[in-house]
Amino acid sequence: MVTRGFTGRRLGGEQPERIPPGQHLVQNFPVLSAGPTPRVDLENWKFTLKVGPGPVKVWDWSEFSALPQTKMTRDIHCVTSWSKLDTAWEGVIIDDILADAGIERPTEYMLAHSYDGYSTNVPLADLVLGKAMVATKYEGQPLPRDHGGPARLLVPHLYFWKSAKWVNGLQFTDRDEAGFWELRGYHMYGDPWKEQRYTND
Repeated sequence: MVTRGFTGRRLGGEQPERIPPGQHLVQNFPVLSAGPTPRVDLENWKFTLKVGPGPVKVWDWSEFSALPQTKMTRDIHCVTSWSKLDTAWEGVIIDDILADAGIERPTEYMLAHSYDGYSTNVPLADLVLGKAMVATKYEGQPLPRDHGGPARLLVPHLYFWKSAKWVNGLQFTDRDEAGFWELRGYHMYGDPWKEQRYTND
């Protein structure tokens, strides 16, 4: 159920220019999920890149871990009104996933899929050129289950529901297809600086 229950307060202290409208700064890392936390064993973990319904390449954990590893420190912003600054991640940027699969941009749209059945849409332009990654570490440690471990999508410049937890694949689509929250009234894009929380924002 979607409600406009966002009552975020503006940051009164340091670096307010880094806090989007309607957001407030937190020091902790709140845990929010659409459903129960799945248990995904590394022995069974797979990541699949698809064009439409057809798989292009599938990586297991050891193969994915052998891809180039990139560190990224970014501010993150949740649609429920909290923001956290300078979060440190490590994983595989989307550019390196596409390069390893030998494809560039068959379409301009993607859907991220997760082990719990969750999905979310992100334009390809917001995933490439070092903007996004499949993160496997947070603050130098393996990504905890409650934050999406063993791997989650990280698209830090969009609201954090776009950074799908427990990600197991990316799918090129012919059009901008709505994912789990987008079908339930959330914005198709989700720019925190434009407060794009809901469909008509």
